[in-house]
Amino acid sequence: MTERIYNFSAGPATLPLPVLEKAQSELLSFNGIGMSVMEISHRSTHFDEVIERAKAGIRKHLNVPDNYQILFLQGGATLQFSMIPLNFLGKNETADYIVTGAWGKKAIKEAKREGNAVAIYNSEESGFKSVPSDDELTFSENANYIHYTSNETIEGVEFKRDLDGSGIPVICDMSSNILSRPMDVEKYALIYAGAQKNIGPSGVTLVIIRDDLLEKVPENQHTLLDYHAIANKGSMLNTPNTWGIYIIDLVCQWLDEQGGVSAMYEKNKDKAKILYDAIDSSDGFYRGHAEKDARSIMNVTFNLPNEELEKQFATKASSEGLDGLKGHRSVGGIRASIYNAFPKEGVEALIDFMDDFAQKNG
Repeated sequence: MTERIYNFSAGPATLPLPVLEKAQSELLSFNGIGMSVMEISHRSTHFDEVIERAKAGIRKHLNVPDNYQILFLQGGATLQFSMIPLNFLGKNETADYIVTGAWGKKAIKEAKREGNAVAIYNSEESGFKSVPSDDELTFSENANYIHYTSNETIEGVEFKRDLDGSGIPVICDMSSNILSRPMDVEKYALIYAGAQKNIGPSGVTLVIIRDDLLEKVPENQHTLLDYHAIANKGSMLNTPNTWGIYIIDLVCQWLDEQGGVSAMYEKNKDKAKILYDAIDSSDGFYRGHAEKDARSIMNVTFNLPNEELEKQFATKASSEGLDGLKGHRSVGGIRASIYNAFPKEGVEALIDFMDDFAQKNG
């Protein structure tokens, strides 16, 4: 196949076409130096310019204050599930976890290896369809930090606000909705996100960490699990993912051209609205998974009348250039991931397909 299809995959996800074209044009010779970004030394002045631009782009688009460090790590967001408690949760200490989906569940499992990780909210029994209101949250008096997942990719559940920790450091996994909407970084002590949804390719994890939290890293920490050591070396304690950071730089430049995160948010809301409207107007043939006030604008999850129809839907859609719609294996159903780079035309094509499929199978 020579033409681009519509990729609804949850991650690695679709990248902006101009970014791919720019990377393609520079693949053999970056900036005319006769070497690819994948070949140059991470210690070279050529790459130093790339990583500093990428950091500056993230800082600009998220309005990151000067008292926060921007780090590029490896190991995915999943490594952060362990790295955070290893650095900030002692054996006799407590951390609060808000569990609204599969990734929050995985995060607290790892934290319990290190200390007293308490689920102060857990919506698993009701099927991970909701997020808590402020009134539903009571923080532990002595909590070291509060952890939550701002957007649960698998279930399609999203917080519509920045959580206020009432003085307790807030740590957030923003892997699947970072850069999709304006946010107040100052509400957080640490933000982390796998790059492969809205930031760039797989293999890079963004960490934004406040300086005062860095000072709490314990002595004699394992070097590559030590946020303070990584920050001191500018994310280059070991060889970073040079290609991935290069793509992040290009994505930040593309965001500039789109009008920034605020403009992106309006586009994202519009895409999600027309898709949810199609689900809600289908006379029950399509049923949204998440409660309406917790619906993600990044990952739209829904079901058909039965599992067999869902299989047919995903297979038929793929054959028509609408790929990656099969829901996560743990929950089934259908999932349309419509991140920043996903075009509205692709959402409209999906809606047309949904209408036709419902008419033929309803």
